[in-house]
Amino acid sequence: MTAAPADRLVARLRAAGCVFAEDEAALLRDHAADQGLDDAALDRLVERRAAGEPLEQVVGWAEVAGIRVRLRPGVFVPRRRTALLVEAAEAAVREAGVPRPVVVELCCGSGAVAAALGARLDPREVHASDVDPVAVACARDNLPPAPGRVVEVHVADLDAALPARLESRVDVLAAHAPYVPSARLATLPPEARDHEPRHALDGGGDGLEVVRRVLALAPRWLAPTGVLVLEAADDQLPALTAAADRHGLRTEVVRDDDRGALVVLARPA
Repeated sequence: MTAAPADRLVARLRAAGCVFAEDEAALLRDHAADQGLDDAALDRLVERRAAGEPLEQVVGWAEVAGIRVRLRPGVFVPRRRTALLVEAAEAAVREAGVPRPVVVELCCGSGAVAAALGARLDPREVHASDVDPVAVACARDNLPPAPGRVVEVHVADLDAALPARLESRVDVLAAHAPYVPSARLATLPPEARDHEPRHALDGGGDGLEVVRRVLALAPRWLAPTGVLVLEAADDQLPALTAAADRHGLRTEVVRDDDRGALVVLARPA
């Protein structure tokens, strides 16, 4: 590959409104070099990004909690703040002293949370599900079979495809459920609005429609020392906590202001 002028790439990205144009141009050049792409192919990548496609979808991967997760166009892009969800789940499992836990991720998208927990906890079973077949195909890329580990990725609505034998045996139930209120979708950045599936973003009227369904199903699956982990917004906490109480779950909130992250942990009371 010949060296496409870096300044030209940066200028194109900056003109498109990319705040970190220099960093993005360098990443795109490195990706093109790694893939053996010529300058014309690199220009096409830059144009995709300039048109608003998420950078992670353009290069085909995102970094989540220290691992590289494969992505496909049209699949929800894991955010930097999702690392807190992984860290909180890991800490809860270690505190409970559970060796080789059972991990389930609902609304899994790319399967990033399950993959990161798989790398950290050496679970004996990993299950993930999503209603979107494209997302499930992506999750299967990130959750391949592993020796001594059961790995199943399902096209399903929430827990509909989980095997009954997991009842009361799940140590980590992670749900990357959508929690953006429907009326706020229009305020999201165009790269999310236009390039990520609406069902992965739209949480209904107050943002908690799917979250409430997850809270309702969690007691069926959680082990006595198991934990449900969710992301949410500060202004949703009173309604979320009330819903958790109705289903016999006690909640704990973990925040990381540097990453703009808020995670709710819910355990059997």
